[in-house]
Amino acid sequence: METLIAAIGFTTAFTFGACIGSFLNVVVYRIPAGISLVHPPSRCPHCKHSLGITENVPVFGWLWLRGCCRWCKAKISSRYPIIEAITGLVFMLVFWRFGYSIETVGYCAFLSWLLSLSLIDLDTMTLPSSLTKSGLVLGLVFQGVIGWQEAQGQGIANRLMFGIGGAVSGIWLLEIIALVGLMMLGQQAMGDADGKLMATIGAWIGWKYVLLSSFIACGVGSIIGGGAIALRLIGKKQPMPFGPFLALGGVLSLFFGEAMIDAYLNYFFNF
Repeated sequence: METLIAAIGFTTAFTFGACIGSFLNVVVYRIPAGISLVHPPSRCPHCKHSLGITENVPVFGWLWLRGCCRWCKAKISSRYPIIEAITGLVFMLVFWRFGYSIETVGYCAFLSWLLSLSLIDLDTMTLPSSLTKSGLVLGLVFQGVIGWQEAQGQGIANRLMFGIGGAVSGIWLLEIIALVGLMMLGQQAMGDADGKLMATIGAWIGWKYVLLSSFIACGVGSIIGGGAIALRLIGKKQPMPFGPFLALGGVLSLFFGEAMIDAYLNYFFNF
């Protein structure tokens, strides 16, 4: 019986996640372009013909059409079903970690925001304020809900302070990193929007994990950036989106933060 319940949960998580992923494709394309998220309805990017119900089915709609528009036969990017599948898998991972709980709902929303912002940053080198601000507010609301579950009024106050402390820590930390980068490189190391994204991450996971997130982001970013420069894929002073690295740090901290911090402390204090 438990196996059946778990199977239903994982299937539901993937299906719902894939549907959310379909919407994220819309968000990633339309917000930078300044287009409404609700109008016009989903359509072919080439001939503008509205998609039917079967064509809108996440992942399988693209496979059914063999990656081509039914009307104009133009190629449709494989990125659409890939993002849908990735979002479905992410939702399954959240369900595996948090089970049937309000945390599952909240963290699915959190990771959806991170995925959208990462893709937009990769596409346009921008992090829209509409997403960073709404993600920050939603994170604080989430903390309030968790606090109410824990101890009602007192719990709400404690969790809100936890979220606000994480957000402030995220902003300050990125400002320090940006200042160090400016001193070392002689140019702006990151944009103001990166600080807003870090504040959003901090509101969701708190000051301790936001520190870990920044450490992971800087480490992975340095390795990938240095490798890209060594391979001459980018120039030494060519800007590179940092949002995806911050998002990666937030994801790893959410799922494995406690284990990573414990391993670090055990290694250095028992060395």
